[in-house]
Amino acid sequence: MSLPDSNVISLRPDAPTIAPERPCWAVYEHWVTNEKGRKLRPGVYRHGFKRAAGQDEDDADNDTNDRPIIDEWIASPVTVTARTTNSDDGSEGRLLRLCTDSGIKEWIIPMEVFGGSGEDARRQLFGMGVIIALKKRAAFMEYLLEQRPEEVFATTSRPGWHESGAFVLPGRTLGSDKVRYQASGKGQNLFSVRGELALWQREVAAKCAGNPVLTLAIGCALAGPLLSLVGVLGGGVHLVGDSSSGKSLAQLIGSSVWGDPGIFAASWDMTKGGLEIEAAGRNDTLLPLDEIKRADPKRVQEMAYSLANGQGKGTMTREREGRAKLSWRLLTLSSGERSLSEHAAISGNAAHAGAELRMVDVNAGTRAHRAFDELHGLEGADFHRLLTVAVSAHHGHLGSAFVEQLLASDDRPGLLENFANVRGKFVEDNAQAGRVADRFAVIALAGEMAIAYGLLPWAPGSALSDCQLLYGEWLSRVGSGNAEDRQILAGILDFIDKHGSSRFSDVDDHTPDSKVFNRAGYWEVSLGKRLYLFNKSALVEAANGYGLSRVVKALDGVGAFAKRDTDRDSRKTKKYRLPGGGSARLYVVDTEAMDLEAAHV
Repeated sequence: MSLPDSNVISLRPDAPTIAPERPCWAVYEHWVTNEKGRKLRPGVYRHGFKRAAGQDEDDADNDTNDRPIIDEWIASPVTVTARTTNSDDGSEGRLLRLCTDSGIKEWIIPMEVFGGSGEDARRQLFGMGVIIALKKRAAFMEYLLEQRPEEVFATTSRPGWHESGAFVLPGRTLGSDKVRYQASGKGQNLFSVRGELALWQREVAAKCAGNPVLTLAIGCALAGPLLSLVGVLGGGVHLVGDSSSGKSLAQLIGSSVWGDPGIFAASWDMTKGGLEIEAAGRNDTLLPLDEIKRADPKRVQEMAYSLANGQGKGTMTREREGRAKLSWRLLTLSSGERSLSEHAAISGNAAHAGAELRMVDVNAGTRAHRAFDELHGLEGADFHRLLTVAVSAHHGHLGSAFVEQLLASDDRPGLLENFANVRGKFVEDNAQAGRVADRFAVIALAGEMAIAYGLLPWAPGSALSDCQLLYGEWLSRVGSGNAEDRQILAGILDFIDKHGSSRFSDVDDHTPDSKVFNRAGYWEVSLGKRLYLFNKSALVEAANGYGLSRVVKALDGVGAFAKRDTDRDSRKTKKYRLPGGGSARLYVVDTEAMDLEAAHV
């Protein structure tokens, strides 16, 4: 049975007459009148014939010779409008149009539910306002299963760019009417909309002008859709400043680009698996993470790597079948009173330079007004309060408006050229700084594009200059050169500060030294300075666990080896006679040769 091509005779505007080809299913979203003059309320119906005593239902439907008719009300109006195929895993479903008391809605029912009782699907439909006759639940599932609409839609459970070129969000798809977002559960809609874009522009964006930290937050949110288009890897920025400095406001403003800040923003206080779910749910947009102090210090660097790499950890089902890995590409907007490495150090973990490059620090605490540079004539507390109220009342418009303009321009080669031009304004002296420069450049590009689209009320060039300012501040803090080199040098200097008198002694003092335990080496005064003579294991220990060859390369790169033997096998070491007898090859390190600024991490 299928939906009929009914002959509709409009006798009354509110209840047209129908003549269904019985037996059949039918759906009516308004009152109708059947061929006998009986009014039928809106809903899903099974039109058939009454059975005679002892006659089964199929025989009754086949016997159409002037039999009494029957119109069974099954449910409130639910129309199967299209078949669906999920682009993520190939699973099929049906797109349902639901006519409820609160309005028209869409929902995709997975075909797999028909393999069971369908109870979970019916429960969810009830939750959306659909009414199903309690004694007709099996008939309702039969109705859904028998529909064969010709139209086919693609679906996905990932927001962001779809393989069709559309940009998919829960409840709306930009760039196509043949793709739908398929919710995987009852989670909150992160991408909700409230208020007006014009009021957000006037009450929020206008007051962000002149505030690099706030314009950066908006640029981060808008850069998400550009990452895959210009070939920039994910990563993030980490706003560092004392509590109540304004970091959280920046995150609220960035969140308001895509949805309700109170819902869209996430927290560091979760497991790595939970973080992967949050990231995948914001693919191609923004992941705001508040207060890094809530993160597990033992895992925070690993989590930063995972966010930037855009790939979750593979898992297996109980049947030992591999589950699909979660994936994403986005920028993270993090905040905290400590840097990533400072928080990781709480657990005793060595800082990894790569993690901090993926979550680069931004000064959001010691600007003209803590996190702000310009208060637009307001007191700091009033400025904070007004913007907080404004983003709560108006949010969720800018992100989709930006993508709509991006789709309308349809200029991929032009976009790549524009990115190259902007990227050229961020100078770097090594590949690692280049990755950070890429991130600031794509944030700047997003801001400048939004200005050109008329979506941000800022002066042209202001988004770029703000990003250049923050990038320059970062460069001045970390210095030039390789990040791992800086970290190795910093670790060695710190090791000497901590253990210079407890694990080293004078190599020329031949009296027994019983105070040195777990010896790291010796020291000597030579060339007018104190030199530290490291044994191999201590040098590796001091350098935060880097391999010996990598440590030697970093020290040699800054000319920190004050003495060495000339034979080829010395490997930057010098042979010393040791107090108490014997000899050893030691690494002679000159701390004054290390650039303290470059070694700062």
